[in-house]
Amino acid sequence: MAPRSCMTTLCYLERDDAYLMLHRIKKEADVNRDKWIGIGGHFEEAESPEDCLLRECREETGLTLTSYRYRGLITFVYEGRAEYMSLFTADAWTGQMTSCDEGELKWVRKDAIRGLNLWEGDRIFFDLLEEEREFFSLKLVYGGDGLLLEAVLDGRRLSVEGEGS
Repeated sequence: MAPRSCMTTLCYLERDDAYLMLHRIKKEADVNRDKWIGIGGHFEEAESPEDCLLRECREETGLTLTSYRYRGLITFVYEGRAEYMSLFTADAWTGQMTSCDEGELKWVRKDAIRGLNLWEGDRIFFDLLEEEREFFSLKLVYGGDGLLLEAVLDGRRLSVEGEGS
């Protein structure tokens, strides 16, 4: 039986008013196929959110983070499963960027992010990052078609386009 929940990290590296984005185009069987997301991935056994963040960043970019900030906890609900994602931003690292086997890495200006193919809920947490919220909890419920059905920020329900559909 497949697990009903998992834990992941997601991080947006920041430089010159841009985020490092990953265009997920290399894997065929990928729930994020053709989407633009940050870097990150699933926890390995006994990892903390920070352990996972640092490992995933090295694996996906070749970079070692030296300054990062835990920004929020995102609960994704999709097809009866829950994913608990620790969201980070980072503004300093060492090393040279390498290519990623999951997609193409590209620096994207923050004012151009919303024009990319994103998950609808990602747009909500980009707004929260822009507002410089200290920490937040965001629950995002998606239908089987990938449509955002519900969003709850710090226990307060937000209005979303997919409601009532």
